[in-house]
Amino acid sequence: MEATSSPTRTNSNNTAFSLFSRGWKEVRDSADADLQLMRARANSFKNLANSFDREIENFFNSTSIASFSVPTPLKSSTSPKEIDFVKKLQPKFSEIRRVYSAPEISKKVLERWGPRAKSGIDLSAIKNAIVAEGEDEERGGLVGFDRRRKLGFREFWGEGKEEGGGQFGEWEPILALKRRLKEFEKKSEFGEIFGGFKNSEFVEKLKSSLKTIRKESQESKEVQPLDVTELLAYLVRQSEPFLDQIGVRKDVCDKIVGGLCRKHKNQFLLPSLSSGKSTLLDENANDELDLRIASVLQSTGHCYDGGFWTDLSKHHPSDGKRHVAIVTTASLPWMTGTAVNPLFRAAYLAKSERQNVTLLVPWLCKSEQELVYPNNLTFTSPEEQENYIRNWLEERVGFKADFKISFYPGKFSKERRSIIPAGDTSQFVPSKDADIAILEEPEHLNWYHHGKRWTDKFNHVVGVVHTNYLEYIKREKNGALQAFLVKHINNLVTRAYCHKVLRLSAATQDLPKSVICNVHGVNPKFLKIGEKVAAERELGQQAFSKGAYFLGKMVWAKGYKELIDLLAKHKNELDGFKLDVFGNGEDANEVQNTVKRLDLNLNFLKGRDHADDSLHGYKVFINPSISDVLCTATAEALAMGKFVVCADHPSNEYFRSFPNCLTYKTSEDFVARVKEALANEPQPLTPEQRYNLSWEAATQRFMQYSELDKILDSEKDVVNLSKSNGKSISKAVSMPNLSEMVDGGLAFAHYCLTGNEFLRLCTGAIPGTRDYDKQHCKDLHLLPPQVENPIYGW
Repeated sequence: MEATSSPTRTNSNNTAFSLFSRGWKEVRDSADADLQLMRARANSFKNLANSFDREIENFFNSTSIASFSVPTPLKSSTSPKEIDFVKKLQPKFSEIRRVYSAPEISKKVLERWGPRAKSGIDLSAIKNAIVAEGEDEERGGLVGFDRRRKLGFREFWGEGKEEGGGQFGEWEPILALKRRLKEFEKKSEFGEIFGGFKNSEFVEKLKSSLKTIRKESQESKEVQPLDVTELLAYLVRQSEPFLDQIGVRKDVCDKIVGGLCRKHKNQFLLPSLSSGKSTLLDENANDELDLRIASVLQSTGHCYDGGFWTDLSKHHPSDGKRHVAIVTTASLPWMTGTAVNPLFRAAYLAKSERQNVTLLVPWLCKSEQELVYPNNLTFTSPEEQENYIRNWLEERVGFKADFKISFYPGKFSKERRSIIPAGDTSQFVPSKDADIAILEEPEHLNWYHHGKRWTDKFNHVVGVVHTNYLEYIKREKNGALQAFLVKHINNLVTRAYCHKVLRLSAATQDLPKSVICNVHGVNPKFLKIGEKVAAERELGQQAFSKGAYFLGKMVWAKGYKELIDLLAKHKNELDGFKLDVFGNGEDANEVQNTVKRLDLNLNFLKGRDHADDSLHGYKVFINPSISDVLCTATAEALAMGKFVVCADHPSNEYFRSFPNCLTYKTSEDFVARVKEALANEPQPLTPEQRYNLSWEAATQRFMQYSELDKILDSEKDVVNLSKSNGKSISKAVSMPNLSEMVDGGLAFAHYCLTGNEFLRLCTGAIPGTRDYDKQHCKDLHLLPPQVENPIYGW
């Protein structure tokens, strides 16, 4: 009993200590925020004092210029006493500036400056006095000027106020300046001096400058608080991703926001805001509601540093280079898109040498390698598999790619025919390298992810969607119900774990935070084959000696069903047409038996690399698949200069611009396109078309659409939001955001659900994949999960 209770007491003590530490951290953070606010107020006072100092200096300079360069009629009215006064006054202001720059003033201001503190020098009073004089002149006279002038100087020196109101009255330079101004005020020539110079250029310039300062000061105080309709509009704007999940489209949300903001459109205030320590957003954004929120936040001095779900301990690059971690769901020698394309992406990102790159791939135990990798190829260690991957890559790209390859534990699911991560995948990226993450198939990686939130650990997380899972699931038993559940789970995990999502084509699920862009290229080897074919044709040689072929993994979902249906329906129209089929797969026997039963003219051959010499002579590649997102084989065939006959489907949208791509909408169109391709010769690719298929172009598109080019070019996390009349408007990047709060809540709910083994099994997870197993510990030299993570919430 004692041995059992002792660890319990220890755990309770540890829990209590952690709660106490967390509370103390919150108090300390609050105190730091208060201190920063005090410093901001002190800096504001210094800026105001410096502004006044500059105006006085301009006054002196203007006086000197006026005394030597004014026209002859005005020279006679210039009083020597006035020039004497300026010469005596100027050294005293120099002394004041010296005092202002002393370190003691900052300390005094921080100690005594508070929200209710009053300065002994009311700088606005002298401005008001001079501005009022200018306004009286415009009304046609100087009546009452002397009374306002005297009142203004008394207010300027704080006379009539409480003794404790002034903090700087005891300074000797201030006392000396005060005495000299009073002596000058008593002299009879004072009125004459101002009368003589009232039309002079330097006095008018001084008045104009003071009016501008006064106006800007008033504008900064005139930012009105948000009213109910603006708050509702901002709530709707931030709730767009959530409303989209319940069927409210974005255009409807925009109309609601527009209606709420319409009556305030002419009342949005865009005052001049000091940049301070605020961060800025995209300079192309000009949304009036966001600017309105920004102006209100900055007018109050508010600076938001994060919310309940925000982890502020983000990576800050110390070696001058950013770090990119690419995490994918498959690895060579499995020749699938999520194994090949991330590998090329890592190589070409590393080629630029602008950032360090790490490729994180799954490691399968030897018993599972036999189920996945072709030709019974297996590896005894991660180092052996890494050498295989690097050799394969260098043979195809032609250069040595300088990036790191790491492994995380994975298990193969026979039902899903995919690799599922085991344990927390994010922990296999060291914290010092946790800067930018690229999640290849983010929904797949996070279905059962039970670990640290990607957006908490990394500064920027980009998801790349490779697979149309809904199309595959609909083909299964109870597919409609399963597809409905998977659709919402995909929405949840991509929204909670990604900052940006790239969809290769419109054939994928419409996910939150997503844009459509083809960020894949083709193996350089295929482009070289295409150049060779073009050279042979220029010499008059026959480049293509064979007809049509189809290549793909032999499973029904990869287009075999559509292909057999088309050939069976138009068997008579395509009489004599022979098609060679290359592929291996789980459904090979069923596919071949169906073809025999229908007596179709298909010749089945063993699967092989698309760049194999035996495939170079084929002229037409046929791909009727509509389950692909962006068929790599189609891009490879176009790169080799072949005709491609494919369905008019969103997955083929990118290829329509190529003249050798022949699309069909109906089965009759299919027959016509096949006959057209067999009867004609394909056009050679132009240099621009070859470049668009290359990985160099794909990497450039990826950098642009994922916004990595902006992140890598920027050392600061700030960009301009908008400019109005030459005055920049700014707001904090981490401004309070309802969407971020909802995302954090969804991530927390997902973490709790995936931590329960029963719920994991109900949703189709492989048993025991919440943590990696003993074999993974042995192969990857890992500590047991009980040691690595001794305490779990669930």
